[in-house]
Amino acid sequence: MKKIKNTVCLFAIVCLTACTNNHSVLEKYGIVNDGKTINTKALQKAIDDCSLHGGGVVSLTEGEYLTGTLVLKENVTLHVEKGAVISGSRDMADYPDKGRRKALIFAENVKNISLSGEGEINGNGASFTQENNAPDRPTLILLLDCEKVAVNGIKMTNSGFWTFRFVRCDGVNIRQVSVEGHANWNNDGFDIESKNVIIADCVLDTDDDAICFKSEDPDYVVENVTVENCRLASNCNFIKFGTASAGGFRHIKVSHCTLEKCSRSLFRFWEKQVPGVTDSITGIAGIALEVVDGGFMEDITISDIVMEDVQTPVFIRLGKRKVSDNTYLKDFLIENITASSVSFVASSITGVPGLRVENGVIRNIDLKLKAGGKVADVHLKVPEAEAAYPENRMFDVMLPAYGFYLRHAGNILFDNIQLSTTGGKEERPAVFAEDVDGLTIRNSSLQSPDSDLPVVYLKSCKNYIYE
Repeated sequence: MKKIKNTVCLFAIVCLTACTNNHSVLEKYGIVNDGKTINTKALQKAIDDCSLHGGGVVSLTEGEYLTGTLVLKENVTLHVEKGAVISGSRDMADYPDKGRRKALIFAENVKNISLSGEGEINGNGASFTQENNAPDRPTLILLLDCEKVAVNGIKMTNSGFWTFRFVRCDGVNIRQVSVEGHANWNNDGFDIESKNVIIADCVLDTDDDAICFKSEDPDYVVENVTVENCRLASNCNFIKFGTASAGGFRHIKVSHCTLEKCSRSLFRFWEKQVPGVTDSITGIAGIALEVVDGGFMEDITISDIVMEDVQTPVFIRLGKRKVSDNTYLKDFLIENITASSVSFVASSITGVPGLRVENGVIRNIDLKLKAGGKVADVHLKVPEAEAAYPENRMFDVMLPAYGFYLRHAGNILFDNIQLSTTGGKEERPAVFAEDVDGLTIRNSSLQSPDSDLPVVYLKSCKNYIYE
């Protein structure tokens, strides 16, 4: 993957709001940082004037700035200093529709924009309808079709919907950002539908997916993305591709991340829904690669990941909710993974009849998996669920393996994998493969089941090597 260079250009002309005496700036624009006075028009005027004068920095000092939607303009940096809070209005009338969603911070078709500082952007998301997928709630930050975007150091909290979404942007550099998203349903961390993106050294603690790659535009490919050195906590999926996949994903690398327990869970009760789970604070899948709405996925690398408090370490799904002429999932590498699971639901790599997951390598992984499966689970029919929402529990059974369940796949290599169980007896095999053409397991240690079943169970498979 090519190295991405992304620097936001700030013109030498100093804009009106970047004065050494910030108090005069507040007076000039009538900005009141008392957390009670709505400042939308005043703050927007400051941003507009800055852009009109060639660009520069709009800096907010300590205090709380209550506002509705702010629109970022070309060549402007919105700098939120330590102790400063951009506080989202609790009145929906202060959020006009922008693109497909309302947002507190919005930009469209502009270049050279940035957010920086040690301050906070707080969406006050608990003020809005608290219901899964409820409409007309504001995203915290929404960027559409922008170029050269930089975000550094900001704390993003309490969104009413997704936290930070950037769509069809080119050149996005996000560093040392923290996200806290437990105010409402659908509190994703970063929703990525862009190209030439770097995300590094960030900390995310979210109720919904932490890092989520989306591809809703069938004519746009999400590509050339690097995520590294991040700490992720989620009550849903930690690293997820999909469910939206109408366009495609390629040339994406996620590495050197730690996946861990969330700080809290206000909406999820997984212990009532997922076999083996006893704690409501747990993530669904550590790594989820999903192509279910058409489109494609290729050249994806996930490496050097440590995960805990996750129900299912790896979930890979090629499905048929929708299909397109170029629907496929192939050429992925998952390596250097250490994980412990808190459910009985195995990792899985599954396609559907007519669509195979192909050319995958999983190597250098050590999974310690919660024991509890029975021989009877191996003989249950696993439904195809071709059009179902993709998630680890989508098949309505625990799956017939404790380690990996494979179906409708080809050319899958497991190299140096360690699969073992903890916490009791486990009667299912380590690996169960059905309708797989090309499966190699080598240099691996697979704990035998506490039953007469083989450690690797094959059904209607060919070209199998175990060495």
